[in-house]
Amino acid sequence: MNTEYIMNYSDKRVAFTTLGCKLNFSETSTIARSFKELGFKRVDFKELADVYVINTCSVTDAADKKSRHLIKQAEKLNPAAFIVVIGCYAQLKPDEIINIPGVDLVLGANDKFNITKYLENLQKHEKGFASTCQFKEIETFNHAYSFGDRTRTFLKVQDGCNYFCSYCTIPLARGKSRNPDIASLIKEAEEIAKKGTKEIILTGVNIGDFGRSTGETFLELIQGLDKVDGIERIRISSIEPNLLTDEIIEFAAVSNKIAPHFHIPLQAGNNVVLELMKRKYKREVFASRVAKIKSLMPHAFIGVDVIAGMSGETKEYFEDAVAFIQSLPISQLHVFPYSERSNTKAIEIDGKVPMSERKERAKQLHQMSEKFLADFYKENVGLESNVLFESQKDKSVMVGWSDNYVKVEMPYDEAKVNHTFRVRMTDVNEKGHMLAEYID
Repeated sequence: MNTEYIMNYSDKRVAFTTLGCKLNFSETSTIARSFKELGFKRVDFKELADVYVINTCSVTDAADKKSRHLIKQAEKLNPAAFIVVIGCYAQLKPDEIINIPGVDLVLGANDKFNITKYLENLQKHEKGFASTCQFKEIETFNHAYSFGDRTRTFLKVQDGCNYFCSYCTIPLARGKSRNPDIASLIKEAEEIAKKGTKEIILTGVNIGDFGRSTGETFLELIQGLDKVDGIERIRISSIEPNLLTDEIIEFAAVSNKIAPHFHIPLQAGNNVVLELMKRKYKREVFASRVAKIKSLMPHAFIGVDVIAGMSGETKEYFEDAVAFIQSLPISQLHVFPYSERSNTKAIEIDGKVPMSERKERAKQLHQMSEKFLADFYKENVGLESNVLFESQKDKSVMVGWSDNYVKVEMPYDEAKVNHTFRVRMTDVNEKGHMLAEYID
């Protein structure tokens, strides 16, 4: 890169926006640090900037649409700005994106961490430039963790997926499962701890598959991270039920740092639909994982992903799934109406569910989720827990999260921000937050 342009970057402003998963957020934060090293000032995405970076998601058609809206929003804010699009949508549909007015640069999975190498003098191009790669060529692992929130960080421990579920494009967007070694991740966790961050959330596409590149295991990873001084809490993000072993659950139950908080994708509560989805388990395996967690950690939070209206999901299959889900001690559902994605096997499946019916089924599942969460909070009233408090713009109250992911609200006290306190949960307020009292 020409050094005269680097000299000029101290006068430039950059804005970022991120769609999708926690993994995307960790990567955006890392990319933002590379801009800061060149002198850029980071501003809010709604402000005037010289460069806009949009980290996209493509898990549904709605995500693609939201990405296009954000591109147009950036172009409207500053028609002269240099607009960069990265992420899953960029990898899967670069030709579509590069033809959107205002877009200068589209970078795929292997190149998105190299944005600053493409900036040159930030001059707009008549025709944007796209650099993506074929699925088989997506092989780099870029270390990433979020930073900016003193309380917690998202630490990327794995990328890619080898599963090829029939409805999913993520393997095409992210490539094959891969990971760094445990030693390097422990080193990153130690760096995070030195910055004063107390909680780490482990992120990836399929984190339970950790070790494919290095011959290690996810259990060994959390055992290593558990020993890092300064980190008080470690959360495990979404992990496949067939990869959530007894040993992982048992270690979480005795660890002082691994939070009793699990996010387990079910996707369908009917075995016929699970087979159509090409998932790696039957619902009985999922139920056994939930039972194991609750037997060792009765108050653990269990969040569950569910897709509504997958092709081939008849009314009877859906009703069967609902009954199965209702039979489980689940804390919350994350519901997604099925969205057809090009280059997936699911679009060949007969029995397409009308969109109106998908939305109706999703609505029913959302209502179930609201009850699950309300019941879970009621069950926690009277219990004691450790709460890590966060900074708030509203200085009248502050909130924090308990080990088992209960959102606790207390009167604001600056001295307590980014510190953990033992509390007794007393009641749920009108906002759905838990009220509590400190325990001496």
